[in-house]
Amino acid sequence: MSRLRNLKKRRKKRWTIVLFLLFLSVAGGTIFALSLYSEAEETVNKKMYREVSSIDHQLTKKKVKSHEPLSILLLGVDERSGDRGRSDAIMVLTLDPEEERSFLVSIPRDTRTLMVGDGYQAGSEDKINHAYAFGGPEMAIDTVEAFLDIELDYYMKVNMEGLASIVDVLGGITVHNTMDWVDNDGYHFEKGLISLGGEQALEYARMRYYDPNGDLGRNDRQRQVIKAIVEKATDVGALSKAQAVMEALSENLTTNIEFSEMKDLIFHYQSAQKQLSTYQMTGTSTTVGGIYYLNVPDQEVEWVKQKISDYSS
Repeated sequence: MSRLRNLKKRRKKRWTIVLFLLFLSVAGGTIFALSLYSEAEETVNKKMYREVSSIDHQLTKKKVKSHEPLSILLLGVDERSGDRGRSDAIMVLTLDPEEERSFLVSIPRDTRTLMVGDGYQAGSEDKINHAYAFGGPEMAIDTVEAFLDIELDYYMKVNMEGLASIVDVLGGITVHNTMDWVDNDGYHFEKGLISLGGEQALEYARMRYYDPNGDLGRNDRQRQVIKAIVEKATDVGALSKAQAVMEALSENLTTNIEFSEMKDLIFHYQSAQKQLSTYQMTGTSTTVGGIYYLNVPDQEVEWVKQKISDYSS
């Protein structure tokens, strides 16, 4: 089967980028209630915004002003008290507003690659999800850029624990489960259409040990949960909960996108959602020093690099 057939091309009105941007700007299906505008701006710029030296912010601003394609690093991190955590979900989203298309690639967490930047183990090879643990967003950005030989414009880091609070604020979500299992707490995830509360949605997104597809299956469930949150959040009936969602996001999301830039992305890059292609990178399993890794072949990396280049040119 060709790589092109492996791409899952779908037309979607809402996707990952909307989850991170929609409730951080005046948009909310249409716009936030006017009374929330100044509060939203203050929440983003004071609680969520974190500048990083790994990205040339001034260059990115010029791109946004000219409506040029952008690449955004999305990190889903299991971050607990006293532990920075690892980026268990690593995705690069490239937006091409002129052609009204976008490309989302998922990088397996166990991918063995060079650690790049200022942080522990820099210059050595390790799992790509360790870059965040070793040096935070800066090292994660540097390492992903080096791995794919690309230039990133923005990053967004979401604490996976925050998914639970967002789902609860929205009153739960519905997903289509493709397999049947019971978690360690005894909750039965039945096959088919199921309703999930916050903690159940988090467990659903995290599970991989019962899934024969391992990380690949987990990545699919993470995308399912994000899509379900977006659909629920963009429903007209959910606008009354916008402030509560904002509060939940402010505690679990950091980014180098300022409030004014978020508005520009909403208004000028929304067309890129019309045609989304997704791709999951693959490789071969190996062990080094008794530790499991995934070796992604050079030709796979080169193919993804070229796809991102195609969407960026």
